[in-house]
Amino acid sequence: MATCKTVLARRKRHRRVRKKIVGTEKIPRLCIYRSNKNIYAQIIDDFMGATLVSASSLDKELKEKFPKGGMDIEAAKLVGVLISKKAKKKGIKEVVFDRGGYLYHGRVKYLADAAREGGLKF
Repeated sequence: MATCKTVLARRKRHRRVRKKIVGTEKIPRLCIYRSNKNIYAQIIDDFMGATLVSASSLDKELKEKFPKGGMDIEAAKLVGVLISKKAKKKGIKEVVFDRGGYLYHGRVKYLADAAREGGLKF
């Protein structure tokens, strides 16, 4: 269980990062959320207030591979590949990366690297 200090520190980092990052129609925002058991990614247009594409370790094609939950690096890599495939289908080539206040390390880093390898630019 996360202590109060770590939760508050992440929220503070997230607010600081979000002041500078805005997703537009041409360059939407790739937002990451990671829980203890799963990892989620969304591509969001902030001006319309709409989620354009989403992927997570709970998606049907990925959930079969991780029966105990997608809490490891392999799941993060597969979510990154899946989000880049879905973005290509929608015609999205470039995004702004919002790490959600999480440190660029571990699952967040592997998801971002996999999305880059899948063809997203950020």
